[in-house]
Amino acid sequence: MASIHPTAIVERGAELDDTVSVGAYSIVRSGARIGAGTRVGPHCVIEGRTTIGCDNRIFQFCSLGAVPQDKKYAGEPTELHIGARNTIREFCTFNLGTAQDSAVTRVGDDNWVMAYVHIAHDVQLGNQVTLANNATLAGHVHVGDWVTVGGLSGVHQFVKIGAYAFVGFSSAVTQDVPPYMMVDGNPLAVRGFNVEGLRRRGFGPERIKAVKQMHRLLYRDGLTFEQAREAIAALATEQPSASADIALMSGFLARATRGIAR
Repeated sequence: MASIHPTAIVERGAELDDTVSVGAYSIVRSGARIGAGTRVGPHCVIEGRTTIGCDNRIFQFCSLGAVPQDKKYAGEPTELHIGARNTIREFCTFNLGTAQDSAVTRVGDDNWVMAYVHIAHDVQLGNQVTLANNATLAGHVHVGDWVTVGGLSGVHQFVKIGAYAFVGFSSAVTQDVPPYMMVDGNPLAVRGFNVEGLRRRGFGPERIKAVKQMHRLLYRDGLTFEQAREAIAALATEQPSASADIALMSGFLARATRGIAR
């Protein structure tokens, strides 16, 4: 049997693995599913069509699976999916998706989500992401793997943040942030590329050299956006050891819809 505090309420129709624990005064509503080893702290509410994977740690006072803060939402059967091994600290709010998008808000694996973080409807959060205190992701935001978003930062709806990017403290992210870049401020500005983060992720000298070249082409050589895209794509023949990194950047730039941070 799952370890459920006597004061917690788990409604009929909720599905909990036998190894789940639920703290005092928490509510798990019908339709929610929680995987093995996940621990839910006290005073949490998990509702809606919410699926939570294995070995997550959910601290007190979190709200997961509430309806979107979107006036167009009309009760459609949308969902929230949370992966495995995430740490979700106090007072976080994750909302369901909407029918106007994929209908699923998705949080990947191994993410470190600090207190008071808001993940709005239809956000697609990758793996190994760090969201510091009070980071706010508006609707339809996409965040790649290994991204760090500093505390008190706000990300505008529909913005994309590429893998390995770093967003500094108290930033207003209103445009797409290419992979590997380091940005901060209001208005947002690119300060360089995330060289220290790449070293920590095991990037060798050749891969870092390729990222440095991509940064230069985008931000230092006075090229137009299209010229920079073409020059970055051409790097693949010059830097075969970094072909995957160049492909990641090229794919991101092809999908950028809000203009990239400058």
